[in-house]
Amino acid sequence: MSWTELEREALVETLRAADPEAPTLCEGWSVHRLTAHLVLREHRPDLAARDATAPPGHEPQLSRLIAGPEAPGFARLVDRFAGGPPRWSPVRWGGDSVNLVEYVVHHEDVRRGGAEPAEPRVLPTDMVRALWDRLAALGRMAYRRSPVGVVHVVPGGPRRVVRRRPDAVVLSGDPVELLLHALGREDAADVELLGRPETVEEFAARS
Repeated sequence: MSWTELEREALVETLRAADPEAPTLCEGWSVHRLTAHLVLREHRPDLAARDATAPPGHEPQLSRLIAGPEAPGFARLVDRFAGGPPRWSPVRWGGDSVNLVEYVVHHEDVRRGGAEPAEPRVLPTDMVRALWDRLAALGRMAYRRSPVGVVHVVPGGPRRVVRRRPDAVVLSGDPVELLLHALGREDAADVELLGRPETVEEFAARS
């Protein structure tokens, strides 16, 4: 079983136990809406693409899947996600390279989105290593406009220069936490920000 399949199973278990109307870390998305996103991404990527430019929480295709006349309901959406993408879906053939980060980050969106966020999980070492590998490209994209350099460090583990500049900040944390930070979940990510005070301030003020 791949890491993606294992994470899907874990995410499904979390979704089944969650309140559909509970908030997530995704702006404007309840657990119900996030689940609809997962299903639409796998079963109708053409429709998912139409929502790409819509304001968070106002995506027309997701709204139809949640509250339209033929909306299947939350429990059935979870069942559809649990069943995996259809054979023809590009998501199915993408494997870990396409899906692992998606599932791990959205899993944390659900786990940490409420008033009492869950503690970070302890994931298998090889899975964490796979996430670290995928963080390289994601980090470069996420911090491409940073006015200062950026270095990722896993305490007691690897180090990677993400963006080269004469002065840099160091983001220190587990790969999952670094992923959350890079993908806009900074407030929920357990990441230590290190560097000269003026450099840290400049990084924090980046647009």
